[in-house]
Amino acid sequence: MEWQVFMSRFWPHIAGGLDLFICLLASGHALLHKRDTRAATIWLTVIWILPVIGPLLYLVLGVNRIRRHAIKLGVHKSKSVTVPEDLGEPEDLAAEHLKNIARVVEHVVRQPLSEGNKVEPLTNGDQAFPAMLEAIEAAKKSVTLCSYIFDNDPSGKKFVAALRRAVKRGVEVRVLVDSAGARYSWPPITWVLRRAKVKFARFLPSSLFQFWHVATINLRNHRKLMVVDGATAFTGGMNIRHGNVLANKPRSPVQDLHFRITGPVVGALQETFANDWAFTTGEIIDGDIWFPELAEAGTVISRIIPDGPDADFENASWTLLAAVSEAQTSIKILTPYFLPDNALISALNLAALRGVRVDIILPAKNNLPVVHWASCSMWWQVLRRGCHIWLTPAPFDHSKLMIVDSHWVLLGSANWDARSLRLNFELNVECYCRKFSGEMEKILDGKLATAREVSLTEMDARSLPVKLRDAIARLFSPYL
Repeated sequence: MEWQVFMSRFWPHIAGGLDLFICLLASGHALLHKRDTRAATIWLTVIWILPVIGPLLYLVLGVNRIRRHAIKLGVHKSKSVTVPEDLGEPEDLAAEHLKNIARVVEHVVRQPLSEGNKVEPLTNGDQAFPAMLEAIEAAKKSVTLCSYIFDNDPSGKKFVAALRRAVKRGVEVRVLVDSAGARYSWPPITWVLRRAKVKFARFLPSSLFQFWHVATINLRNHRKLMVVDGATAFTGGMNIRHGNVLANKPRSPVQDLHFRITGPVVGALQETFANDWAFTTGEIIDGDIWFPELAEAGTVISRIIPDGPDADFENASWTLLAAVSEAQTSIKILTPYFLPDNALISALNLAALRGVRVDIILPAKNNLPVVHWASCSMWWQVLRRGCHIWLTPAPFDHSKLMIVDSHWVLLGSANWDARSLRLNFELNVECYCRKFSGEMEKILDGKLATAREVSLTEMDARSLPVKLRDAIARLFSPYL
């Protein structure tokens, strides 16, 4: 009875004291860790104006909860190598600016360049899925597969069936699916994988009832990677879902690009999966079945660029800034989501002012309308300095590609937005090879042939309600 009287009398003071303590903790973290003063100011306002809810929102959306854990991972470390002198350029062409890009990226990602790789583009699920399924059927020792979205649809079921047959043959199989991406279809593909007795794990399962899961609900594994027998890799921007197979005329068709890679860089790609798998499950995958000796397979000089809210924080941003800053003649960007930060906008504008041709290729109709509105509100910032924006017709193009000076190519999973560059775990590959770049430029030229250019006059002519809608959407760009 005395305890009840005490609580009824003093619980408001206790609750107020706890709220004050939590707000002080959250405020201290924001002040110490938010480098952008505007972001810090906004979070401090939210924390103190919304008791309890404010600190909780900061915990979910404002705190990087993975850095201290993922920084300890490092299953395999590669030795640094000297950047090749010519980077594949003919002797009569200067390659000093390419060397500068390579030096910056090596300092940032702490991964060496590797020579002798072969990189083959696979267009849409029509080319990528058959090639991947064929590789699984031919697997003798191991298959590792990581996908953000792995749908329980006709295409997803084909992959599960192929993986099940591989398991029955004695192949070691590991599948990592992002827990948020698994929810794009119901029932989730994890149910099918479990019935097929395929070893899988969900990356950062989210739950509102567990502190750790609440803190990481906004951090997703956006990587797409499959490695077969440690020797053949498939990576790019393509999820495993039936909408990518255009020949089947799906209800929501999606264009995309994926790549088959062979050569020494495959070992580094497998390292990335090994780190993600160890972080998620605690299991260390090692040995020759996962990491065999790799021979040269082509002429492309490559390096992986992992990115995420951990030790790899902002690797992709620094890579993009280096490439844009060193461009001499041309920059071509293909991305579905274009929401760059101020630093990237300034770099693109400076490149255009230096006389570099900057072409930005976007889908005319986005699968996420709010993202499209937010993007539209930013276009004028690059158009007024001489950059060119092109809109491609349907179906929606989810491809990600960047080419600089017809030599340097960046491919992978990252978009030009804050979610990819600051929140998601991403995987990109930089490639130095004029021949490969030429192949990629043919793909982009094909898209440009059917695209229409956006003018600054057109953007200025938007009605006031549309401008306000787009500007309001832009306020949420860090989380779109």
